Amino acid sequence: MIVGRAVTKRSLWFVRWISVSSVELNGKQRFAALWGNGDHGRLGHGSLESQWRPNVLPSSAFDNQNLREIACGGAHSLFLTDHGRVYASGLNDYGQLGVSDDRAYITEPLGVAGLPKEIVKVSAGYHHSSAITVDGELYMWGKNTNGQLGLGKKAATVLSIPNKVECLNGVTIKIISLGFEHSIAVTDKGETLSWGGGQSGRLGHGHQSGIFGLIKSDSEYTPRLIKELEGLKVKNASAGMLHSVCISENGSVHIFGERGNKKLGFSEASNSSLPSMIDGLPYSEKAACGGYHTCVITGGGELYVWGTNENGCLGIGSTDVAHLPERVEGPFLRQSVSEVSCGWKHTAAISGGNVYTWGWGGSHGTFSVDGHSSGGQLGQGNDVDYIKPTKINFPRHVKALQVSCGFNHTGAIFEYI
Repeated sequence: MIVGRAVTKRSLWFVRWISVSSVELNGKQRFAALWGNGDHGRLGHGSLESQWRPNVLPSSAFDNQNLREIACGGAHSLFLTDHGRVYASGLNDYGQLGVSDDRAYITEPLGVAGLPKEIVKVSAGYHHSSAITVDGELYMWGKNTNGQLGLGKKAATVLSIPNKVECLNGVTIKIISLGFEHSIAVTDKGETLSWGGGQSGRLGHGHQSGIFGLIKSDSEYTPRLIKELEGLKVKNASAGMLHSVCISENGSVHIFGERGNKKLGFSEASNSSLPSMIDGLPYSEKAACGGYHTCVITGGGELYVWGTNENGCLGIGSTDVAHLPERVEGPFLRQSVSEVSCGWKHTAAISGGNVYTWGWGGSHGTFSVDGHSSGGQLGQGNDVDYIKPTKINFPRHVKALQVSCGFNHTGAIFEYI
């Protein structure tokens, strides 16, 4: 029964790709494909159905604009076009879609309201969202119970329309990454700011004592400079569920946040609330943080991983915890890795224009009575786990440019070649 369904979905999937490409093959069209859990319309295809294989969103869903970037959050997705417009679909219980609509969820991409300028970068957290304008201004919206929008302690706990982070006036933001309930940004000068819920030390500011020696609130309601990283020009940053990673211009990797039970390669004595450098890694370029695992791409295109390995999310051929960075081999010994993204317990990477996925597929009893699955975030045509990187078989005339993992859905930007 399961195999029969998978075969049916595979045939429909190829028909979908062929029908879209026959219309849009002229010129280098860039488009999105999404797969995985379809609850609340996060996949943007007009229904709540989960997809075990990539489902193409045609350019008509975005007023016939090419797509530049996709950001997958907890149960919502953001889409950025070449014209600098932002669209959103999925769960909207905290206003994380930023649309002028009070529906609890939206199943097809809808334009985000209140962004006055061209947008060049978007990021989606678990329940909050952000956008950077062409001149480096930062706008944020969605859930704000722990100050994760950076708008000050008096700001509302839910903001359904993008708000400019006014305290950053005069500061040019180049990078933004949103985690579970915290946010990290990097300026054009390489300075790193963090704010929101600081549990587990994921903001990197250290634990501070208040009056009578009591620990102050962990939350930061406005962007705050990470002093431990002063003097290091940061070029890449990633916010996960309970930890964060920054990479400096000299290629060194710095981590802070959850390290219990040596989850992230540190002894229990290590101060998790301040950034610490990871030893033994080659010169590094990009990082991605998941639930309890971390991925880093080196300057040579090698992929290193560490952390918990539930459901095989590290891709090292087992489910054993990696206390120290391990190189992911398999197909990445033949071709370098250019992009990587982490979900809660699954991972996706781009190598040679192909998308590879591994980790949690949504298995372990997620089938409902009618045979549907809430999983499929690996895009392999089923909802089982994979402990090694496995290529998604796309048609030959496309290549992947960018990939983003949500909690249990995945999206990518492709280009016709």
